[in-house]
Amino acid sequence: MALIKKPVTGMKDILPAEMQLRDYCIGVIKKTYAEFGFTSIETPAVESLANLNSKQGGENEKLIFKVMKRGEKLNLETAKEENDLTDSGLRYDLTVPLVRFYANHANELPSPFKALQMGSVWRADRPQKGRYRQFMQCDIDILGEASNLAEIELILATTTTLGRLGFKDFKIRINERRILKAMAAYSGFPEEEYDNVFITLDKMDKIGIDGVAEELEKSGFNKESIDKYLDLFRASEGKNGLDGLKIIADMLGDYLEAEVRESLEEIISSVDATKSAQFEMVFDPTLVRGMSYYTGTIFEVAMPQYGGSCGGGGRYDKMVGKFLGQDTPACGFSIGFERIIMIMMDEGFKIPGESKKVAFLIEKGIKGERLAQIISEAQKERENGRSVLVVRMNKNKKFQKQQLTEQGYTEIKDYYANPLS
Repeated sequence: MALIKKPVTGMKDILPAEMQLRDYCIGVIKKTYAEFGFTSIETPAVESLANLNSKQGGENEKLIFKVMKRGEKLNLETAKEENDLTDSGLRYDLTVPLVRFYANHANELPSPFKALQMGSVWRADRPQKGRYRQFMQCDIDILGEASNLAEIELILATTTTLGRLGFKDFKIRINERRILKAMAAYSGFPEEEYDNVFITLDKMDKIGIDGVAEELEKSGFNKESIDKYLDLFRASEGKNGLDGLKIIADMLGDYLEAEVRESLEEIISSVDATKSAQFEMVFDPTLVRGMSYYTGTIFEVAMPQYGGSCGGGGRYDKMVGKFLGQDTPACGFSIGFERIIMIMMDEGFKIPGESKKVAFLIEKGIKGERLAQIISEAQKERENGRSVLVVRMNKNKKFQKQQLTEQGYTEIKDYYANPLS
């Protein structure tokens, strides 16, 4: 029977050149985050469906790859519905497993706990360029820190990492869920409709302010509320950082708690004063982030020069409580690892400080003591920090050398059984 040559739909094979870049990026990421006090953990790829369907994952809960029950638990003859067949699934993100992990091990962990997770996740999504059903996520989270020190550290750690990977002139868009709610209350929208208003607002960058107004009208909201709401965005348009925040906070007055404004101001000013990477902090009142578990600050990495965002996160103080039974302050930031790799590949990124790569091509007739001598020479090169590939010489030596050059081998040595060849 012939082997199937294609991978599972929506998954991809990773070739050596990309794998080398991925390994380099993982090394930079882990080293940088360790400098900020984050420690690596690992959670299983498979989680119980009860956890995955805990209404913490938003739309992702519709994209779960479910795993059938095993052994005695699986009884096809008596199964009447899907729940009789499945009890677990592949994780669709790293946040739900982290919260379950923390709930199980809180007594064994320091407080606050600064976690780093890197691993594959799976979503039964529609595949497209740069978006696969299996992909790597890279998350840092701080659990047990109620103050905005968590946000400041997360933003600084993430931006320092991006800077070390060669990215600059990006933006960190920042907002607060309580500001979003205060704006909706100030405008007169019913509280039970806030989420619907935010879903429309989240389309602002695609359909513009007039498009948002039109959609809100079609949803049945009164024009007075819509006008009052959109006037907030018009007033702060073009004002980044603290200036935009001040304008909106002044307009909201008592609808917005002073502590919310002061905390966000402190995050922006602290990051601006201490950042090491080249980026801009931008207060963006249109930033929503769709995950329903966010309770406070939300942020996103915007890279307009590359056509989109490359990560995001926020505070989710109520999520741990659903597993642990008591609320625990929590905040996280996720780098869009696959998006970053795709950009670096497209830009032809060269790994800095890479050791010189040497190839030894050995003619097939060489063996015994002569072969041992050549391998010994290769070992000495390796001890001096060089990467050395030892392979037999192909019949088409020219094509072989061309391939090796494309793989980054800057020096190729030929060894013949007859030295005069």
